[in-house]
Amino acid sequence: MRHLKAHRKLNRTSSHRSLMLRNLVTSLFEHERVETTVMKAKEARRIAERMITLGKRGTLHARRQAASVLMKKSVLKKLFDEIAPKYAKREGGYTRILRVGYRKGDGAPLAFLELVEGEVTKKKRTEKKAPPKTNTKGTQKKIQEKVSKKKGEAKEKTASNEKPVETSQKESKEPETMESPVKEAEGSEEDKPGGEKAVDQKEAEKK
Repeated sequence: MRHLKAHRKLNRTSSHRSLMLRNLVTSLFEHERVETTVMKAKEARRIAERMITLGKRGTLHARRQAASVLMKKSVLKKLFDEIAPKYAKREGGYTRILRVGYRKGDGAPLAFLELVEGEVTKKKRTEKKAPPKTNTKGTQKKIQEKVSKKKGEAKEKTASNEKPVETSQKESKEPETMESPVKEAEGSEEDKPGGEKAVDQKEAEKK
């Protein structure tokens, strides 16, 4: 259970602790940078950020609330006129803590508590380029054209394979038709009456 852990006590009484932190925040706004221990810087940062949000409001009530914390009127004026307008576009995170090292005497960790720059600089993210959009309609047309070409080539091949078979059949039929008229002609010459007389005359001449 987290009882009595709202903040760091810093080994001081409540009055001493509050005055110390108020002085620390006042000097932070005055000089815009303060060197202190890490634990004190973490506690002072909470108050400093709250004061800047009051300065961004700019109302009379906010000014009176900040005046109850800050120790100097000149720092109050600087907060509302110079510091707060810098962070108009920033939502929180007005201070930073930079660790420095360790103190020589007791070895306490030291750090700088400082105000950040007013303007927000967003880093450009390196976005991965999306792959180019493919035209699905065009690809489908190309696929259909390729399929139709393949079908046409297949038909041509089948037609070329069928033609030689027909020619071979015709060639096989042609000799039969050519032989028959010759035979008929031979038969017709023998049947003629003049044909026998010519043969008898040749035999007589030989004798």
